[in-house]
Amino acid sequence: MSDPTTISTLAHYRNETPYPFCPGCGHHAILDQLGAALSCLQIDPAKVVLVSDIGCAGLSDQYFSTSAFHGLHGRSLTYATGIKLARPDLKVIVIMGDGGTGIGGAHLLNAARRNIGLTVLVFNNFNFGMTGGQHSTTTPTGAITSTTPGGNLERPLDICATVAANGAGYVWRGTSFDHDLSERIAEAVRAECFALLDIWELCTAYYVPKNKASKKTLTLLLDQLDLKAGLLHRAEYPEYAAAYREATAPLLGKPLPSPEPIAARFAATLERPFHLVIAGAAGGKVRSSARLVGEAALLSGLWAAQRDDYPITVKTGHSIAELVLSPREIHFTGAARPDAMIVLSQEGLGKVGAQLAAMEAGDRVFTVPDLVDPVMTRAQITIIDPKAAPSKLAPGRVSLYCVARALRDLGILPDGALEAAATRRASELSRENAETMRWASV
Repeated sequence: MSDPTTISTLAHYRNETPYPFCPGCGHHAILDQLGAALSCLQIDPAKVVLVSDIGCAGLSDQYFSTSAFHGLHGRSLTYATGIKLARPDLKVIVIMGDGGTGIGGAHLLNAARRNIGLTVLVFNNFNFGMTGGQHSTTTPTGAITSTTPGGNLERPLDICATVAANGAGYVWRGTSFDHDLSERIAEAVRAECFALLDIWELCTAYYVPKNKASKKTLTLLLDQLDLKAGLLHRAEYPEYAAAYREATAPLLGKPLPSPEPIAARFAATLERPFHLVIAGAAGGKVRSSARLVGEAALLSGLWAAQRDDYPITVKTGHSIAELVLSPREIHFTGAARPDAMIVLSQEGLGKVGAQLAAMEAGDRVFTVPDLVDPVMTRAQITIIDPKAAPSKLAPGRVSLYCVARALRDLGILPDGALEAAATRRASELSRENAETMRWASV
């Protein structure tokens, strides 16, 4: 690489396309300085990727003869992270506006804390310049915008302090008027860390006329907001793409873990798809019981599909498992009208009323005592009383006990398949499950 203060004429990264920006817009100067920095660095243009998103700054990638990626608003850092992880040999430069630091704020924090090797140029003109001059996360307190006509009440986001506190390796703040901007961009690219340059500039379409802003205003704002300019933070942290490759190096060339096939050990007699719904309470082992039924079906040479429904609270409310067992491949996992249903709790019953009502006289409903009223369904109702088990069942064993009793009555799986599924993996839970199913056969 050449000296950062010397701009070589051997490589021109700016193409012939003219800028479309408003007269006086700071984007002109920043992009010119980016071009000068790239010429200074003398990197193969194919090895440079400019990543942008939406907004005036998002237009920038098309004015350079480099690789480029253009994506959605606020998401440029996610694309850039993926590119750098896949190709750590590339120099990935992110161009984003101040709007993206708000819309993509979580991405900004995560890229900084990983210290992924990206150079981020924030074109910070304090408003959304493409969509009407609305206020953004960096709009100064008191500034007039189309959405803050009485003056912005919010404190602006200190982008530099935010990323520095969260793991960025290089942080700089300056303006589009700084004569050393190209050198700082080149320095940041060389740093091979998460490097962010917060570049203050003027939006002459909206911010300047509404706030009588000028070059001098930018300097005054730094003092008013008690913010510093220049190189604000430099630290040596492991760069994430390199650290990731080092951590995974022992796995290179080795085969991926093979899937654990479930070979058929039993012969099923089921000739058509069978839809089974298990409706219980969250925390009652409904889904794990359904999973054992699905594994038992696979051990019997059948196809199996399971779809679960439970509230976001996970341990409270209902838990519903819908199973499809079939001698043929399954393309749909729903059960508008189940062939059989096992109802274990009031919470589960409250979610399956429509399915109960759709069931016909030849269908089967298995339920614990005093739960399903015959007026709810035309299906045949069978009562399973967990208290009839040889020993008292713990709450987590009731579901499997009732499921095993119902399957024995239905006869849709070969004898022993469910117990074989429960004991495939040696553990205390497997022994407990097997014991529960033996009690269900008494």
